[in-house]
Amino acid sequence: MSTVKATSPLGPPSRPRRRLAPVKIASFITLIITTFLMLLPLFFMVSTSLKSKREMLKFPPTFLPESWAWSNYADIFETLQFGTLYKNSLIIAGLSVFGTLLSSALVAYGFARYRGRGNNFWFILLLSTMMLPYPAIMIPQFVLFSKMQWIDTFLPLIVPAFFGSAYNIFLLRQFFSTLPEELFDAGRMDGCGELRMWRTIALPLSAPALATVAIFAFIYSWNDLLTPVLYLSSSDKFTLPVGMASLTSSRFRIPPWHLLMVASVLAMVPIVTLFAIAQKQFVEGIVLTGIK
Repeated sequence: MSTVKATSPLGPPSRPRRRLAPVKIASFITLIITTFLMLLPLFFMVSTSLKSKREMLKFPPTFLPESWAWSNYADIFETLQFGTLYKNSLIIAGLSVFGTLLSSALVAYGFARYRGRGNNFWFILLLSTMMLPYPAIMIPQFVLFSKMQWIDTFLPLIVPAFFGSAYNIFLLRQFFSTLPEELFDAGRMDGCGELRMWRTIALPLSAPALATVAIFAFIYSWNDLLTPVLYLSSSDKFTLPVGMASLTSSRFRIPPWHLLMVASVLAMVPIVTLFAIAQKQFVEGIVLTGIK
């Protein structure tokens, strides 16, 4: 005998809704508060960049500008030669990224694909250079570049990037080590040399890791203040951090904080744009290199 299960005319009974656990609610609230606290300085920076010079002298400072001084974004180009500073920083940062990617990827490929005698020793020796602080090599490097007559040129800021970076080599080596050996065996059967396999196999498959290294190298070069101060003396060759630092110098009786905030807002544009474009590859590169 078969039994027929009675169904409700209103359809199958709905499942009871799961209530959010108190831990999830507390985590969500903590996330909102943390996000607000992290965005608050950014909001205050943008707000300050739109205040007038008279309003900057008020105490306590206002959270929102009383009158929106959009002319500050035009004044920064006259007060600071902002266009020249921006161009110099873009040139130096762009060439530094190219040099870092080229040299670090080539060295990392060698460490990842070759299993020669002493390979681990040389790799550990390379990583040990990360323990040296920059002030330890600053004076010998300055003497070297002065003997080569590179002072007051862009070369000391660009050329070192073409000799690799220990941290970036480490990241790329970790990624190259995950590539299947069968791909390179197939390349050798097709008659590819090592450089061609590096260019046509390893690099196209390493876009996430290369994007990560590119972002790190760009941020480091873009925000670098010490190296340009050491080697540059002509104002037409200054970079953006040097120009922004000059706004707080003694040539201003009262530092124009509103213009400094304008420069800070405009200085964020390339970094935010680069991260927005390569965000997916950046996150994937961090995850994959960390897994290895």
